[in-house]
Amino acid sequence: MKGLDYTVLVIGIIGALNWGLIGLFRFDLVAFLFGNMSWLSRIIYTLVGIAGLYHCTFFGRLSDVNQR
Repeated sequence: MKGLDYTVLVIGIIGALNWGLIGLFRFDLVAFLFGNMSWLSRIIYTLVGIAGLYHCTFFGRLSDVNQR
């Protein structure tokens, strides 16, 4: 489970950096590297979205750790 947590964390950080670039400079790094809405960029966007949803489970696990 720990390996999955780190993998999802890295994907989430990559997604956050990409959104930061979009917000600050209107530069979409994923589209630049893999094409605007190509099949590969869509897979990356999907993985970032799934990672974001998985991050929601961290809150429940944090409260479990704090209660011990």
